[in-house]
Amino acid sequence: MPDQDQQPDDANKIAGTAAFSKFMAVLQLIADQEAPLSIAQLAALSGYPRPTVYRILGALMAEGMVVENPRSKQYEVGPRLIHLASRAWDRSDIRTTAIEPLRQLRDITRETVHLAVPSDHSMVYIEKLESPQAVRMDSRIGTRVTLYSSSVGKAYLAALEQAQRERLMRALHLQAFTANTHTTLEALRADVDETRTRGYAEDREENEAQIFCYGAAIIGADGVPVACVSVSIPLYRRLADAQQAYVMPLLQACANISRRLAGPG
Repeated sequence: MPDQDQQPDDANKIAGTAAFSKFMAVLQLIADQEAPLSIAQLAALSGYPRPTVYRILGALMAEGMVVENPRSKQYEVGPRLIHLASRAWDRSDIRTTAIEPLRQLRDITRETVHLAVPSDHSMVYIEKLESPQAVRMDSRIGTRVTLYSSSVGKAYLAALEQAQRERLMRALHLQAFTANTHTTLEALRADVDETRTRGYAEDREENEAQIFCYGAAIIGADGVPVACVSVSIPLYRRLADAQQAYVMPLLQACANISRRLAGPG
């Protein structure tokens, strides 16, 4: 029997939350993809029936959160969502605090620099500063990368308290992106332990072939990691003295940002 203490308003709130979760799930799918998605693809990826996906898309388009390509009948993020995201990035304390040290890091290393924050079981790029050199990273703000295959992800895991780190790692689905990607929990644990000892993470062509990355964590005033920074280098131009060329400037930048976040004292 239904709980007699449950009020109609409570039931409406629960139903509203479930509907909102479906809207967010479809919106997240569209935002996460490199290319626009069709109705069939969205239905398959979300697990929702096509009529449900149609209704969700209609509401999202009415609010400017999603737009439809009239020729391909595919859907991508709309101008209102892009505007809201840009406002959020501009107002982000971490991004605002980090931008100048990130520019210095990019100028010293002459390679692409990313700033990423944790989101569920992944990391999301909230800033990217391009390398001034001809060959650059194929990534963009908003890109999600895994905790186990990226340097920012492993740097974040290594900076966590042990129990939280273990819970996160056990929840990960370890999918191979290259021949070097960790696909066992034991291999990931060993890498993260090495990262903790070393003080920085390495992505040895684990997320993308021919790309080597160094990553380190930004620590908040409470001692908890709040973001991570990476330097990404095409393997063919990675310098022999990596410590001097990439690691030391990276660690200095992260320490500088951490101090700025902590404020006076």
